[in-house]
Amino acid sequence: MTLLQGILLGLIQGLGEFLPISSSGHLLLTRILMGIESGAPEVQSAMKMLDILLHVGTLIPVAVVFWKDWKEMILHPVRNRTLLLLIIASLPTLVIYLLAKTLFPAVDGFSVFDSGWFLGCAFLITALFLMLCDRMASRRKKAGAQQVGFLHAVVMGIFQGIGMVPGISRSGSTIFGGVTSGLDKEKAARFSFMMSAPAILGSLLMEGKSALEEGLFNYIDLIPTLAGIAVACISGYLAIRWMLKLINRISLSWFSLYLAVIGIVYLLLQLSGASFIPPFAIG
Repeated sequence: MTLLQGILLGLIQGLGEFLPISSSGHLLLTRILMGIESGAPEVQSAMKMLDILLHVGTLIPVAVVFWKDWKEMILHPVRNRTLLLLIIASLPTLVIYLLAKTLFPAVDGFSVFDSGWFLGCAFLITALFLMLCDRMASRRKKAGAQQVGFLHAVVMGIFQGIGMVPGISRSGSTIFGGVTSGLDKEKAARFSFMMSAPAILGSLLMEGKSALEEGLFNYIDLIPTLAGIAVACISGYLAIRWMLKLINRISLSWFSLYLAVIGIVYLLLQLSGASFIPPFAIG
């Protein structure tokens, strides 16, 4: 991987983590188009670890933007329920992850999607979520709930589990889950962005151990990766600020349209047998 490729992947991660377009899906798509995804299974596993490292870059803007919230919940964990709610929201995601690993060991759970064979369909699923989210928010006669509650956390945690599929946006699906359970888009977005912190840390701990044991870091270029992490941090900060400022004033349908176009084009390329697009087959 070259330095320019590392910077490009970092930019995609930073924007895609907080814009509802699926950072993991766009990272996978970009690697496919650049030919980085092809190669030995060890290289493909290393690329998944690279994605997690780039995700770590977006932890910094989450810490910076919400530093008052983190400080308050750490200093006053009883009075401020946010930390408890983040833990509750993480549990359904963890259960879904472990269930997938247990029920489908032959394909290693969600790793079955890592080749990109389901990417077009996943983009279309996100497009549907965003379209429905906008319609539900606009048709709601009453304002959404004033605070995130236990039900909101559980529902958003379930949708975060669904968002582990590359191409299904974590932020888009959790915002949809929040709006579905009664929040307005702004409150759902804030909690969704904070939910990314335990999700990324959890992925780093669970996948990082395996990566060390299997020597996958030997396949990751240090300088391009560090550059990508830095760019992910900067672009992520800009994206999160922009989304929080405009989430209640912009239509998510524009993102939905964008993803629908990408998803359809991807599926058409699959059907045409394009050599650089993984065929629609499990594995």
